[in-house]
Amino acid sequence: MIYGIGTDICDVRRIQASLDRHGERFAQKILSDAELATWRQRSQRWPERGVRYLATRFSAKEAFSKAIGLGMRMPMTWRLCEVGKLPSGQPHIVLHGELKTWFEAKGLSAHISVTDETDYAASFCVVEGKSDNALSSFS
Repeated sequence: MIYGIGTDICDVRRIQASLDRHGERFAQKILSDAELATWRQRSQRWPERGVRYLATRFSAKEAFSKAIGLGMRMPMTWRLCEVGKLPSGQPHIVLHGELKTWFEAKGLSAHISVTDETDYAASFCVVEGKSDNALSSFS
């Protein structure tokens, strides 16, 4: 049963402006340690790809936070939510700390899709749960 749905679109130019203004501190606020390592590698080789990578992660975490109904308040934080990649290349949500504990206690699972073009990154997230937690349980 569907627990929540979230979507987000992010202007890549806005992410670039934040990086210009705040430097790596901005990326450190948004990305997990694993994501930060990938961002640094991509940014060194292809700066534009690094910015788009950061924008897709920003967008995905926003979509996820909407799907779980918390927005950016505890236990949801930027760094406790990570967008990993399966061997097939499919993105998936990896949670840490309090957020992982909260999510698992509710018996939830998440599906995430991310995409980017030159100026925009977009994400769509569906969170599923047990029927007593789901939106479809309204009667």
